[in-house]
Amino acid sequence: MRIDEPTPYLIEAKPAMEWLLGRPVQKVSPRYAHALFQRIFAARLADWAEGRGRVGTEWRFWLAPPGEIERYLVPDVAYLSYDRIGPTERDAAEEPHVAPDVAVEIRSPDDRNVHVLHKVDVYLRAGTLLVVLIDPIERTCVLHDVERQTVFGDRGRLEHPALPGFSLELGDPFGALDA
Repeated sequence: MRIDEPTPYLIEAKPAMEWLLGRPVQKVSPRYAHALFQRIFAARLADWAEGRGRVGTEWRFWLAPPGEIERYLVPDVAYLSYDRIGPTERDAAEEPHVAPDVAVEIRSPDDRNVHVLHKVDVYLRAGTLLVVLIDPIERTCVLHDVERQTVFGDRGRLEHPALPGFSLELGDPFGALDA
């Protein structure tokens, strides 16, 4: 445990709270673009994840990067494989004490960049295989894994080894903003 961070305590609020940079921070209240991307990504991941794992939105995870305290983060969309928490382990899946395999974070205009980058860092150091960072305003999708970050525009295709067989043309969700 690092001694420069206080032990996180759970604060129940709506929108949800997260533990960022040593203190509780309330998630930014999303707007339509955020809600649209959250719905699209959750639906597409849930279809793909059938029989492989769970997909949820605004799902609290307790994460502990090596040598650090456990703290909670609430990804906009998360995929947790049955390899990490089996299909019959419903209680353990309610507030997992493992990192999601994939975390999707959708930027809101009021998000602080330092908080977003901190979350990406914590996810990856805690064992998340892929963090997908969507910016509806800039129309970008950045895939973060432990080896690299890959930036796509609204014409790219989201594919990654952490999601074998999953593919999403990014023009679909970005195009939905124009509808």
